[in-house]
Amino acid sequence: MRYALYFTPPKDDALTLAAAAWLSRDAFLDGRVPTPDVSGFTTEELGALTAEPRRYGFHATLKAPFELAPGRTEAELLAALDEFCAESEPFEIPSLSLGELGPFFALVPGAASDALSSFAAETVRRFEPFRAALSPEDMERRKPASLPPAERQNLETWGYPYVFEEFRFHMTLTGKVPEDRRPAMRVALEEAFAGFLGKPLPVSALALFVEPKRGSPFTVHSLMPLGDAATEGEK
Repeated sequence: MRYALYFTPPKDDALTLAAAAWLSRDAFLDGRVPTPDVSGFTTEELGALTAEPRRYGFHATLKAPFELAPGRTEAELLAALDEFCAESEPFEIPSLSLGELGPFFALVPGAASDALSSFAAETVRRFEPFRAALSPEDMERRKPASLPPAERQNLETWGYPYVFEEFRFHMTLTGKVPEDRRPAMRVALEEAFAGFLGKPLPVSALALFVEPKRGSPFTVHSLMPLGDAATEGEK
């Protein structure tokens, strides 16, 4: 079992539903959604290009997947999540943009957000005591020798390269898209997410995702509201 702390909108949010339709999977319901008809792409091609983000579910990583540290329990993790969320105030990302992260497409902030950076950093720090050290195999999967020094140090210290100064909020929408298909993919994504681009994104909850066994789809275990006495949320 692995756990992860992700941002995702609530189960019935319009963005959640749009992303579930695009990815052909709803991580709240742990069910496949029919692959959409997208101009310029066959069902098979689109399914292949969205396979990786489909397994993880629609999200932005705050605390990357981890196994529980020895002596820690899921009940303790949930209690800590409840406490942390109750202490954290909701905020907004001022606007969303469609970004290209190398060969991947994702929803990204249109501008820097101090509130987002602070929330992400505190999530990493607060839940570090629950994270088991990476195995040598997990460490090697990250190809540490190829990482810049700051990212390698983060990997060794925090179990994930992209934290603190290296953190980049992104909600992944595709796997690797071949260069010649990227213009068509951009057009398709701009159409699919037109109602959200350039608009604020409320950050009003923190989600605990779980991966029951390695390689299986991640699902939403709990969605905790920020700023209230959080209790175990939607399953």
